[in-house]
Amino acid sequence: MERRENISLWEALKNNDKPIVLYGMGDGADKILNELGRRGICAAGVFASDEFCRGQSFRGFPVISYAQAKERFGDMTVLVAFGTHLPEVMERIKRIGYEQELYVPDVPVYGEELFDMDYLKKHETELGQAYSLLADEASRQAFRDIVDYKISGKPEYLYSCESSIEEAYERVLCLGRRECYVDAGAYTGDTIRELIRYTGGYEKIFAFEPDEKNYRKLKRFAESLSNIECFRAAIYSQKGELCFRQRGGRNSAAGQSGVRIPADTLDRLLTGEPITYIKYDVEGMEQEAVRGTENVIRERKPKLLVSAYHRSEDIFRIPLLLWEIRPDYRVYLRHHPCLPAWDMNYYFV
Repeated sequence: MERRENISLWEALKNNDKPIVLYGMGDGADKILNELGRRGICAAGVFASDEFCRGQSFRGFPVISYAQAKERFGDMTVLVAFGTHLPEVMERIKRIGYEQELYVPDVPVYGEELFDMDYLKKHETELGQAYSLLADEASRQAFRDIVDYKISGKPEYLYSCESSIEEAYERVLCLGRRECYVDAGAYTGDTIRELIRYTGGYEKIFAFEPDEKNYRKLKRFAESLSNIECFRAAIYSQKGELCFRQRGGRNSAAGQSGVRIPADTLDRLLTGEPITYIKYDVEGMEQEAVRGTENVIRERKPKLLVSAYHRSEDIFRIPLLLWEIRPDYRVYLRHHPCLPAWDMNYYFV
């Protein structure tokens, strides 16, 4: 696999002589500041979009606007510290990138290991194996670009491999009106709406969502549909309970503390169901969820969408895991418009 980047963003920042300024607050900014501190790199400040500047501070820095940051720091290195798929916000980031040296650091949503040069060298064999499984050139380009992005933090690599969700539905998944669909991580029903929009109908839907607020919204949405069953449960590799941090959004996830939620396997819950398509977006537990579906996958070979951006290892471990279960899947990788490399999915057909 050809690689264009050989110096990690973090090493480059060590030799940076401009003020390093974060754009954004929250979990991502915390992780970036922690990593900078661990490496002995000092940040100079934090700015936010005008609508989020309310005179507050973040990690000891006053949160200022971009205009104020330009006035204070002049020529600076900007680190984007939040995620977005909103076109207007992505366009704003591009405009800042025209004026400043700008990076979007890749920090894992879950797990501690950064995808830097040491990590790449450690997992080079597995990365090569995963790359060899890809079924088309668009997937191979996405894989190369995403690896180079993860190393360098340069958003241009993500822009170059963007593809639309429409392309995934219409040219990769090629779903029809008679799908028996399992939505693992159904949120409030957004991907169910997508399915209906692109197929015009379905045979049956099983939707799983552990977060209480999301589940209530999912149930309200499901009242307008027929042949749908909703479960407040986590999909996992075994039956039991998981502690769940409920945030009422997409980032609700299993952790060491929180509300205890029933967890179970799709193999056990859906025995005998004629499943044709499964989506896994389960906040860092995709590998465990797939392991809990091995029998269904072996017996029925449903089409699969598996989110691959929560953990650094997802990009290679997910395709290798599915290859062990059903080596006859065709494997596709797509990155849909988003910063950082979220909305990165493997499709198995």
